[in-house]
Amino acid sequence: MIDPVFASRVQFALTTIVHIVFPVMSMGLAPFLVYFTWKDIRTGKPIYEQLRRFWTQIFAVSFVVGTVTGIVLEFEFGTNFAAFSMTAGELFGGPLALEGMMAFMLEATFLGIFVFGRERVGNVLYMCSAIAVGLGTWLSALWILIANSWMQTPRGYELATENGRTIVQLVDPVAAYANPRFPWMFVHMQNAAVESVALFMAGLGAYFVFRHYVWGYPVEHIGFWETTLKFGLLALLITAPLQVLHGDLYARHVVETQPQKFAAMEAVWETDSYVPEYIVAFPTSIQELLDPRAKDIFGIGIPGGASWLASGGDPQATIQGLEEFGGPQPPVAIVFWAFRLMVALGFWFILLAVWGGYRWWRGELLADDLLHKALMISTPLGIFAVELGWVVTEVGRQPWLIQDVLRTSEGVSTGLTAVEATTTLAGFVVVYLGLLALYTYVVVRLIRAGPPKVEGPELDGAGTPASEVQADD
Repeated sequence: MIDPVFASRVQFALTTIVHIVFPVMSMGLAPFLVYFTWKDIRTGKPIYEQLRRFWTQIFAVSFVVGTVTGIVLEFEFGTNFAAFSMTAGELFGGPLALEGMMAFMLEATFLGIFVFGRERVGNVLYMCSAIAVGLGTWLSALWILIANSWMQTPRGYELATENGRTIVQLVDPVAAYANPRFPWMFVHMQNAAVESVALFMAGLGAYFVFRHYVWGYPVEHIGFWETTLKFGLLALLITAPLQVLHGDLYARHVVETQPQKFAAMEAVWETDSYVPEYIVAFPTSIQELLDPRAKDIFGIGIPGGASWLASGGDPQATIQGLEEFGGPQPPVAIVFWAFRLMVALGFWFILLAVWGGYRWWRGELLADDLLHKALMISTPLGIFAVELGWVVTEVGRQPWLIQDVLRTSEGVSTGLTAVEATTTLAGFVVVYLGLLALYTYVVVRLIRAGPPKVEGPELDGAGTPASEVQADD
């Protein structure tokens, strides 16, 4: 049997890792769908109707599965983290309730019109439904991130005693909900969602373009896939540089508000200046190889790089070491490597965007098979980078559930037994991996089915009606 504290942490991590895939897809698709709908209504061109209808299917599937898995996550605050809910429920429950009453209801109400109502309502109402669905998706993220950001930088509260238990009381809603971390998390997460979908679209479009132009296979609706590739690259050109620039500023905010987390991100155990930015680092002894908190490491890095990152330009700046913080430390290796992989992927996405943009500008986008392969490989990497970012955010905060207020071990349900925790963990592994597999299967089926047929001439990549394009093209 597994320790209830450890099992609860693993179960919540598993459900979050699987769940985040679906809101990333729906949040990232939202601005695309609003634009496609607007262009469809305004121009009446078949390509925009195809884009709207095809990506709406994937949005709807993501929304449904994300709703189911998200509701379970909220229940886990009662089943596995009841002590946390009793301590911080007055403050933490508000944003979650507003997410359901405001964001989810708005999205769910207009989703039916958006998915099924194009031929039943007028253009104005249909456009409003697209905006309402997109707004509801982003409002949902707003309230969830308000709750999570408060756990990172709690404000607007005071500790009180109720029935012999210390609880968190909300005294300043504005300070609590507009806490210092929220704007950083919201911008970074929403941009990451759009970037992830941009990579997904570009990779998907590149696959069909590669098959058609490089392998010479006749691909139906090739104009649709070319347009999908170009929209993905255009969004990537905007979001990829923004993500890295914003991430650099975000890291300095973490230094100011959670220095222990930043020290774990850089594996800094002793307070020092001119700290290198390690590219790679490994324990110096075999015995510590599997110890996520190993202190003695061998690393290859940039001299003064971490100090420069922490200060915004001073390679001699001092970084507070982990040993200055009392109590247990976060699993340094997990945070260290997750941060490096995330940053490496961020720069890779910029390279892809510039590479693709340059080939597009030169008129060679459809013929660059190496670019096509790179985009295909990178199709799921945006979502993977989001997962890594949340690992840094949540694991790096340990041992705190609420920073400097409540430890994770103190927030787990006190009546939860090892048998119950182990059994539910095993069940969640099976169910959630099954849901992820089912979602993947459905999305693949939708992709294989291709875009829906629409009335009017469908254009190929050269602007020629598809009916005039020979199969051997």
